[in-house]
Amino acid sequence: MNQIVTTQNLSKRYGSKYCVKDINLSVSEGDIFGFLGPNGAGKSTTLKMILGLMRPTDGNVKVFGKDFEGNRQLILSQTGSLIESPSYYAHLSGLENMRIVQRLRNIPEKNVSEALKIVRLENQKDKKVGQYSLGMKQRLGIAMALLSIPKLLILDEPTNGLDPAGIGEIRELIKSLPKRYGMTVLISSHLLSEIEQIATSVGIINDGNMMFQGNMDELKNKSHPNIMIKTRNNLLAKELLSDKGFSPFYREDSLVFGNLTDEQVIQINRSLTSANIDVLRIEENKKNLESIFLEITGKGRSL
Repeated sequence: MNQIVTTQNLSKRYGSKYCVKDINLSVSEGDIFGFLGPNGAGKSTTLKMILGLMRPTDGNVKVFGKDFEGNRQLILSQTGSLIESPSYYAHLSGLENMRIVQRLRNIPEKNVSEALKIVRLENQKDKKVGQYSLGMKQRLGIAMALLSIPKLLILDEPTNGLDPAGIGEIRELIKSLPKRYGMTVLISSHLLSEIEQIATSVGIINDGNMMFQGNMDELKNKSHPNIMIKTRNNLLAKELLSDKGFSPFYREDSLVFGNLTDEQVIQINRSLTSANIDVLRIEENKKNLESIFLEITGKGRSL
């Protein structure tokens, strides 16, 4: 599969401190790549270096298989982006704002109506942007990024500040782009639930270091599910199973075990029933994306 974006040892240092260190990013054609990490992890800095808005301290960037240096104009003509927050003239209408960008980028005028239609703003195009809701402004920013119907779309925290309905709209829009227009999407976020719902591949960055990169199934498989067993006498059950080499811990009213095979679950159940300890419930507790993130980074903090 073609690699649309690749970085090699991409780094950015301010003084003696690296905010991005040796990032090797790989985004395949047709992917929705979720770039995930806490605020301040280095996501925006990495995206700015990919777009040529910031010069790397070390490393290099290739987009569409070409070095950014020397191919800047060609790469940017096929790339759309929304970094941090949309820029617009509040006293002008959505359509007038779009036409300014269209002329600046020398893009066919027919693309304006197409981009507004994609983000469902065609009925509000004549309204002043200063009167737009936050969600409409965000959609206008995405429409500007889509004006050239680019091969690569880079969105930095596109759902920031939106209500649940606005987040849902942006999510459905992004999910439709690869199939509808053959776009590759690189989207950064600190909202784990959003990335889980839209991304085909994911990269996790923390303190400027890439902690994980792969598809969503690979990420979920990084953490084996816990087995939770509830009995009528958890204290006695824990003593019995500890003698047999198991190391459960308490969570609420159950005993929790780490990575167990099916055979081990059968063995535990037999041991408990043989000792006349009633087993009330055995359940598998799969970890969510946030738990896996915290496990990978070793950080006891939420995003």
